[in-house]
Amino acid sequence: MGLADDLTSEVKSIFATMWKERDGQKIPEPIDVKLGNDAVKLNAAILYADLADSTGLVNSETKPFAAEIYKAYLHSASKLIRDEGGAITAFDGDRVMGVFIGDSKKSTAARCALKINYAVEKIINPAIKSQYAGKNYSVRHAIGVDSSEVLVARTGVWGANDLVWVGRAANYAAKLCALRTEGYSAWITEDVFTSMEKNSKYGGANKNELMWKEFNWTGKGIKVYGSNWVWTP
Repeated sequence: MGLADDLTSEVKSIFATMWKERDGQKIPEPIDVKLGNDAVKLNAAILYADLADSTGLVNSETKPFAAEIYKAYLHSASKLIRDEGGAITAFDGDRVMGVFIGDSKKSTAARCALKINYAVEKIINPAIKSQYAGKNYSVRHAIGVDSSEVLVARTGVWGANDLVWVGRAANYAAKLCALRTEGYSAWITEDVFTSMEKNSKYGGANKNELMWKEFNWTGKGIKVYGSNWVWTP
């Protein structure tokens, strides 16, 4: 049997095999899900943190400098996701994906987004200016957060596979990272905003200043909320 025949057989099997779905109580590891049509259902908040214009970065700067930017941003975002109780589930070039579950998942993910804002504005960019005096480069980024039921399946082949997160939250969180409204780096959907706890909505000295501004998401027909606030880790 040639490779084309093998692929034809495997694809037919994927479409013909009934799915085995079960409710999850924790974020699964790849070993928890079989390679066949096996899946775990979760209600989750998903966060994507993404460097802006990484193509411009690698085109205009040296490879070592670009690698330092990648490392500083992804390291900071990953540490903050874990510190907030989230699980790091994927890296994709210049972005990292975090998953949050539990009763406070939406508030926690939104707060984490503001902490990543802090890391960029108060730690990473000042460190660049300190180390590279005269260099005209600052990290710009975007973070997207949405929440929904997701189906977690395992995809790939033996020896090279990983989990795939299928559902609105994974898609919308990634797409929100493409919003480039000047001054707003953290983005959440209306579903996240309306369900958040008060302390993730309001800040300032008296905790009465709304930290999120309402926008219409062009092409999606829903409201989203952007923030330029920072939250000290």
